[in-house]
Amino acid sequence: MVRSEAQGRLPGSAPVSVVDIGSNSVRVVIYEGLSRAPTTLFNEKVLCGLGKGLGSTGRMDDEAVSRALNALRRFKALSDQAGSTRIFVLATAAAREASNGPSFIENAEAILGQPVQVLSGEEEALYSALGVISGFNDVDGIAGDLGGGSLELIDIKGRETGRGITLPLGGLRLSEASGGVLSKARSLAKNHVKDAQLLSMGEGRTFYAVGGTWRNIAKLHMEITNYPLHMMQGYELQFNEMQNFLEQVVLSKDSKDPAWQSVSKNRRALLPFGAVAMQEVLSVMKPSRVIFSAQGVREGYLYAQLPRDEQDMDPLLLAADQLAILRARSPRHARELADWTGHMVSFFGVEETPEEARYRRAACLLADISWRAHPDYRGLQALNLIAHSSLVGITHPGRAYLALANYYRFEGLHDDGATGPLSQIATPRLLAMAKLLGGLLRVVYLFSASMPGVVNHLYIRRASSPDLDLEFVVPHEYINFAGERLDGRLQQLSKLTGKRLAFVFE
Repeated sequence: MVRSEAQGRLPGSAPVSVVDIGSNSVRVVIYEGLSRAPTTLFNEKVLCGLGKGLGSTGRMDDEAVSRALNALRRFKALSDQAGSTRIFVLATAAAREASNGPSFIENAEAILGQPVQVLSGEEEALYSALGVISGFNDVDGIAGDLGGGSLELIDIKGRETGRGITLPLGGLRLSEASGGVLSKARSLAKNHVKDAQLLSMGEGRTFYAVGGTWRNIAKLHMEITNYPLHMMQGYELQFNEMQNFLEQVVLSKDSKDPAWQSVSKNRRALLPFGAVAMQEVLSVMKPSRVIFSAQGVREGYLYAQLPRDEQDMDPLLLAADQLAILRARSPRHARELADWTGHMVSFFGVEETPEEARYRRAACLLADISWRAHPDYRGLQALNLIAHSSLVGITHPGRAYLALANYYRFEGLHDDGATGPLSQIATPRLLAMAKLLGGLLRVVYLFSASMPGVVNHLYIRRASSPDLDLEFVVPHEYINFAGERLDGRLQQLSKLTGKRLAFVFE
């Protein structure tokens, strides 16, 4: 355990580092702890290009090796400074294929003081699949992880994975093997992909895109379309839209567009080759949609280190509960709200799906994380904190629901300039449910002063009077809570839902 005066850290957490030695980049990620919902303390990468020239020489470039080893020295120092209790070191295509790979690994181990696990292509695919599983709630499709030197493909359904395969189609390798000629790159990609039989099992399912080059293609699409939520995890495009955009990237006709400047110069040159590789994969697979994953081999490797009972935890609800512990006035009160609202929403004609119930529960756990802000800005801060948090196990519409519900809880049950962008992302049903949840929270918070012990004694029932639809029942011992403000909040909920509501103290 790392002791710290910082109260923004989870008690009992022990930082761990993952060093990822890839064909294009070398990266260290220091996590707060080994957890089902890991939070990043520090993240740094160096684009060393270890795989540059590997296809023609069979060796990693000497200058690239020198740069990588220097980066590893820094990464070791950073890990020690952060108090990492363990350093996991993974190496992929370039290190496993190069003739000078063994000597490089030996030097890397001496610097880091840890063994380097050189992943086979099949292992790389497996950990990439586990990264996807760790980041999404209900996985069904094929994951593709495009690195600098290779492309790994693997079938996933639920928590079960098939046998992964690796193809020599990494962005850097494809660029070099084709001599920078995109038509030749397409021929190479087509020849390799046509033999990937597992893709034939993906028709109509989801393709999960992993890897820096593909994430930057998604980032470019966000910029060009002015997508209001710049959050890579869970970004989704339908098959035809994805294919059309990939063609734009291949042609690079608009590369002088300011949107392209959002992609780093080093990555920009590889985008057309990454686009070609994805086009060929999608043409064979014919998925219904493409979803981008910010979680890959590193997160999958950490997930594999967890005991099964921790793997079975819901990462969205765990992360939301952790945020309540770190930022709410009372995490216990937040949990009470999550339970209470689950019993109440059905009175307003809402039958939640299991996924919607997860979102509602998470929204309640997050309902008080902005309390330290000025009262005039609590809603806006809640919206921004939730919309842009590193939550996983949630879709973009679901993320919008969580953020909007908490905005409405503070600011009232109406839309304005702050809600407009996220309202475009949420489905009409989720938007309506966010307002309902916000309305319920606006009422019940006035009973609790954000402290536990009261909420569970309140309930809603069908009204016996013909003049009412629902009664909000309050035990007589809480009669002193009665007041104009409370009545006003209940009538806001009544207007929103079309239900005639009144308090009953008994």
